[in-house]
Amino acid sequence: MYFDRSNLSDTELLSFYRALLYPRLIEEKMLLLLRQGKISKWFSGIGQEAIAVGATLALEPDEWIMPLHRNLGVFTTRNMPLHHLLLQWQGSQDGYSKGRERSFHFGSRAFHICGMISHLGPQLSIADGIALAHQLKKEHKVSLAFSGEGGTSEGEFHEALNVAAVWGLPVIFLVENNGYGLSTPVSEQYHCKNLVDKAIGYGMEGVQVDGNNLLEVYQTIRTARAYAIKEQKPVLIEAMTFRMRGHEEASGVKYVPPELFEQWGKKDPVAQYETFLRESHLLDTTGIEAIRQELKHRIDEDVAKGLEPLPFAVNTSTELEDIYAPAAPVIPPSGTASEKRFIDAISDGLRQSMEQYPELVLMGQDIAAYGGAFKITEGLLGSFGKERVRNTPLCESAIVGTALGLSIAGFKSMVEMQFADFVSCGFNQIVNNLAKMHYRWGQTADVVVRMPTGGGVGAGPFHSQSNEAWFTHVPGLKVVYPSSPEDAKGLLNAAIADPNPVMYFEHKALYRSISGLVPDGYYTVEIGKARLVQAGDDVSIITYGSGVHWALEYAAAHPALSIAILDLRTLLPLDYTAIRDAVALTGRVLVLHEDTLTGGLGGEISAWIAEHCFHLLDAPVIRCASLDTPVPFAVALEKNFLAKSRLDQCIRQLTDW
Repeated sequence: MYFDRSNLSDTELLSFYRALLYPRLIEEKMLLLLRQGKISKWFSGIGQEAIAVGATLALEPDEWIMPLHRNLGVFTTRNMPLHHLLLQWQGSQDGYSKGRERSFHFGSRAFHICGMISHLGPQLSIADGIALAHQLKKEHKVSLAFSGEGGTSEGEFHEALNVAAVWGLPVIFLVENNGYGLSTPVSEQYHCKNLVDKAIGYGMEGVQVDGNNLLEVYQTIRTARAYAIKEQKPVLIEAMTFRMRGHEEASGVKYVPPELFEQWGKKDPVAQYETFLRESHLLDTTGIEAIRQELKHRIDEDVAKGLEPLPFAVNTSTELEDIYAPAAPVIPPSGTASEKRFIDAISDGLRQSMEQYPELVLMGQDIAAYGGAFKITEGLLGSFGKERVRNTPLCESAIVGTALGLSIAGFKSMVEMQFADFVSCGFNQIVNNLAKMHYRWGQTADVVVRMPTGGGVGAGPFHSQSNEAWFTHVPGLKVVYPSSPEDAKGLLNAAIADPNPVMYFEHKALYRSISGLVPDGYYTVEIGKARLVQAGDDVSIITYGSGVHWALEYAAAHPALSIAILDLRTLLPLDYTAIRDAVALTGRVLVLHEDTLTGGLGGEISAWIAEHCFHLLDAPVIRCASLDTPVPFAVALEKNFLAKSRLDQCIRQLTDW
């Protein structure tokens, strides 16, 4: 094995040895602790240390790394205290994630390490977002994302590389090819000769390296870093290596041919580097042993400190409070107001939020020169430029991940889904990354996803879904659904101001069909607060979105019936105080929504009322919702599908009780 020591001093070569040996010795200690039952799980990177260590050494300390399971060397090379890591691995309340995550599923802003999720691929597009932030700030920095060879089969790999290439982002994508994704060999994982060959398909540079050669990894990453910064382009690196233990210790290695262990054992990265140091007369056997004993002693001290039994004080209030970061204060409207359509109120809010927050970036398909499918962003490109108003490739998942990366780097972002239906392609990033980020390691996900939603416009089953209930079940998200122009602007401004991820639903049928007075200046409407549209004595309709207008229309057509209408406005978190008050007004409650009946938010609201307001009820809570079918195209079928067609029947059922 040839080691290129170009531009490296003897002191650096020796410090590199300590950096390489340290995670190996920690690994050996962890395997012992695992057998003793003192830690519960371990993903071993023995045999792969040179990649994590070499890559981390090659970056600046403030450049973000997106590591995976077998990258202990990233954490140790960034000098994270071992005793603190041990607390994390035990699930201690004093670990990096307060006991909420295990093993390497955590991050740290202080060390510029982004916590992984088990779905692996989403890490790559987060790197895109961080690199975009460097680019926007004119910083000479890169981001680096790890992937295994198995992760290259995921759609996110394609999407992230494509976005980085199209936008010219300084990202290093580092694939650790260790031959197996758990037990699946590369022959069953991909059919190209080398993974690095994929680089040419994205129009980026690709390099294959010996992942067991510390200096080759280091020199390659340093070169790639310089290239990515100078040329503002991504690089794909495939590091060839081998996993000397199972995917995790419980998996074993019976599926691996024994001769591979012998073959790769001769290429052990620690042993090979020690041989290089001996041949370079920098260390002899005595010196090597002295360093080993010194590091082992240090590890033993940290283990003794990190394995001390600590009390775990469970506090339910703290758990719930840590779901969200503190929201921005409400800014009430002031000054003049003008008549605006629903769609114009949203556009107005976007423009004023762009002025309010210079760090706000808008992203979405066709949103730049074209102005978006519904022309909501029309004119913003001319006002704010292509860096802040960005057309995206057709890859919802990677763009949501990019938005998260921007947030990690201190930006705000708005992602426009062309139709709410298409959000399913970005579902994983939203529910597993955005939603859980703050709870897991205190990192905000300052992202708004705008969702043109709903039926009534003859758009058929793939452009008309009401899918808000998909997200109301996910702790960590906020779900907003305005029904009036004034709320549309104020809630959008509030969503952008809020450091938490917000799903902002806007009903397409309301865009140009309703108007109202909207304050001209910048203001926000508090997220989480419902609005009593009108009081009543006979029936309370609890609703949101298009349901508000259906209820108002019905009330106007039936003046003999005194109807209270509560517009929820925010679906997560729900305003339970307002719901209770609406129940108390009449004792008869109808929950109305355009979403389908089964699994719709009406079921949750009805259950809460039954549990908490039973003494206030004079009749069972009735739900009025759309049919449990996809949204049909034909006008007659769609009218029959929508909840509005059953509103009169449901109210009669309620009043006849």
